[in-house]
Amino acid sequence: MSRQSILAAGLLCAALAGCVSTPSGAASGPPAGAHWVASWGSAQLVPEGQNELPAAQWRDASLRQVVRVSLGGSRLRVRLSNAFGTAPLVVDAGSIALATLPGKPDVDAASLRPLRFGGAAAVTIPAGAEYVSDPVELAHAAGSDLAISLHFTDAPARQTGHPGARATSFRVAGNQVHVAVWPGAEAFTRWYQIAGVEVLADSGTHAVVAIGDSITDGYGVQPDTYARWTDGLAARLRAAGVTDVGVVNAGIGGGRMLRDGLGPNLVSRFDRDVLARPGVSHAIVMIGVNDFGVQHRNKEDSPAERARLLVDLEEAYRQVVARAHAQGVCVLGATITPYGGSGYYAPGPDNEADRLAYNAWIRRAGVVDGVVDFDAALRDPARPDHLRQALDNDGLHPSPAGYRAMADAVPLDLLKTCHSPSGNP
Repeated sequence: MSRQSILAAGLLCAALAGCVSTPSGAASGPPAGAHWVASWGSAQLVPEGQNELPAAQWRDASLRQVVRVSLGGSRLRVRLSNAFGTAPLVVDAGSIALATLPGKPDVDAASLRPLRFGGAAAVTIPAGAEYVSDPVELAHAAGSDLAISLHFTDAPARQTGHPGARATSFRVAGNQVHVAVWPGAEAFTRWYQIAGVEVLADSGTHAVVAIGDSITDGYGVQPDTYARWTDGLAARLRAAGVTDVGVVNAGIGGGRMLRDGLGPNLVSRFDRDVLARPGVSHAIVMIGVNDFGVQHRNKEDSPAERARLLVDLEEAYRQVVARAHAQGVCVLGATITPYGGSGYYAPGPDNEADRLAYNAWIRRAGVVDGVVDFDAALRDPARPDHLRQALDNDGLHPSPAGYRAMADAVPLDLLKTCHSPSGNP
C-alpha cells in the first residue's frame, strides 16, 4: 500500500467513531463499540530548578518511569508529551512492561513490549504536541504498575514533565529499554515526557479526571505508597466492583485557578489535562486555596481585591463548566478544605469568610453537576476553619488519613450516571 493510501485510510479511520487502527502483525481488530479510555495520566508543566533533569543525564540514556493504571485490559497505548518543548523531541526507542516491585527498576521480562509509532521504533514529536503510540497487546489488571522505558540520544530543548510523581523513576546509560533488569540504576521521583496510558475498553467504560492543586497532586504522600485521594478513590471503585470507571490525577502543586504558579493556571490547562483525555466523562474540580492564600500572603487582599477575586473565581468556574458541557463532560465541584492552621499562608478571618463564601457558591449556585464536599469531610467541628487533627498534615494539606477521608467522601453514584445539561452522558 502506498504512503498516500495509508494516510487516506488513517484519515477515514479517525473520522469514524470508535475506529481503532491495528498495526501490521498485531492482533485482530477491537470488538464493536470499543473505545480508548484514559487509565492513567499526569498534568504537564515545565520542570525548573531541582525538578529539571540535568542535560548530561539525558544523553544516550534510558528512563524507566512507573505508573499505576486504574483500568484493566489487554490492549493499551502510551501518550508521550512535548507540550512545553521549544523544539522537536526525538524519542529513540521505547517499551512498556509490568513492573515487579514498588520502588524497584526491574520489570517482568515476559511482559516487555516495544513501543512503536506508525510501526517505527523512534519518533519525533513537534514542539507543543503530544503523540500516542501504536496499540500494544499487554494483558494487565486494574491497579497494575506499568513501567514505561524511553531512550533519548540528547536532552529536550525544554523539558516537559511532572515533578509530583510520588513514584520512583530510574535512569541508566545507553539504550536499555528492552532489558528487564537494571542493576545500579539511578533513582528520582519525577516523571518526564509521559502524559498518559490509555486502554481499549468496552463502550460503557469512562474516566474521571481530578484536577486541582497540591492537595490533589498528593503533597506529603511518600513515593510508591499510592496514598493520594485519587489513588484511594480508584481502589474504592475496585473494591465496590466498579470496573468501568478510570481515575486520572491532573493535580499540580501550587496550582491556581486564575494565575500561573509552578505550572499553568487551571483555566488555561483544562482542555489538555481534562477534555483531551479519551473517554473522559467527569471532572472533579478542586481549586482556589492558592488563589486566596497567595493574595493574602502578598498583602494584596484589600476588601475590593478580595471581592474581585471571588467574582473572578466564579466566572472562571462557569467558563470551565461551559467548555466541559460542550463536550458532554460532567463537572463535580469540590469544596475547599480548611487551612486556618497553615503557617505558610497564615490566613485570617477575611480568608475564612471568603473560603466559606466560595464553598457556599459551589454548593448552591447550580453551576456544577454535583458536589464533592471535602470541606465537610475534613473540617474540625470544634474549629471549622481548621482540618481535623487526625486528618491534618501541616494545616493546609491532609495527612494520609485525610486523603483516605477525601476518597471516601466522593459519591460513587455521581461517577456512574451523571448527565451534563448538554444532554450527553
